[in-house]
Amino acid sequence: MAAQWLGHLRSERRLSPKTLEAYSRDLQQCIAFLGEHWGEIVSLKRFAGLEATDIRAFMASRRSGGIAGRSLMRALAGLRSFGRFLEREGKGKVGALAAIRAPKVSKSLPKPIQMAAAKQMADADLRAGENREQWILSRDAAVMALLYGSGLRISEALGLKRRDVPAPGAGDVLVVTGKGNKTRMVPVLQNVLTLIADYVAICPFDLPPASPIFVGARGGPLSPRIIQLTMERLRGSLGLPDSATPHALRHSFATHLLSRGGDLRAIQELLGHASLSTTQIYTGVDAERLLEVYRTAHPRS
Repeated sequence: MAAQWLGHLRSERRLSPKTLEAYSRDLQQCIAFLGEHWGEIVSLKRFAGLEATDIRAFMASRRSGGIAGRSLMRALAGLRSFGRFLEREGKGKVGALAAIRAPKVSKSLPKPIQMAAAKQMADADLRAGENREQWILSRDAAVMALLYGSGLRISEALGLKRRDVPAPGAGDVLVVTGKGNKTRMVPVLQNVLTLIADYVAICPFDLPPASPIFVGARGGPLSPRIIQLTMERLRGSLGLPDSATPHALRHSFATHLLSRGGDLRAIQELLGHASLSTTQIYTGVDAERLLEVYRTAHPRS
């Protein structure tokens, strides 16, 4: 039944592979816990008879194991989704899941990188002393410029095909595939396209139109871990804190746009967020800023 549920989430809800993997793992951990907690094999009928105390015991067990609130909230969301699926399939109603409050989640945010430092990360000369081939340095600089210049997730940037990226002067938009296999259009700066073109020109591997434009040292798809390691080196060169990660470049993109008067709704579209509240949290917008947007934008203000 779990396989059918995951198939439903994959095909109809279009959840990302990582979310599906996490939901599957959470369900397996819950069933394993309940088996020990009840001292019996967990059947669908027995699972449908879950009580609130059983769920609280599972959550308490996970928290005692060092699991943070955000992971617990995801686990509860996955269990609720599985419970709704069982109900739709006529396998019973797990009413107790709706009675459990979601755990509190810390709203800590990745700190934005200063504008000057974010720009420097796209300079291949900054790493000139490293024992690496020039095309690799150019590749990394192009990826950094893309993360900061267009606000992409690292998976979105590394998922771009050669045909997705226009030559300098031939276009100014990228079509990227984000979470849930959803596509969106994002603008791209001409100087970023130039950096990508410079990398492509000296890359020693063939880059067919339908293949990833960013490749690793052996010509295969570039791993996100390589970019994370590059960021670690750049942090040392620029004296930046550990919070300066590839994802922080995306956060910096949104924060710097907002600080220069960018519209919150437009930034939501650029980031590919389904909810405006997600953008509010992601960019660290405080209540006063939201009130200002409301007062200046509402027609009755």
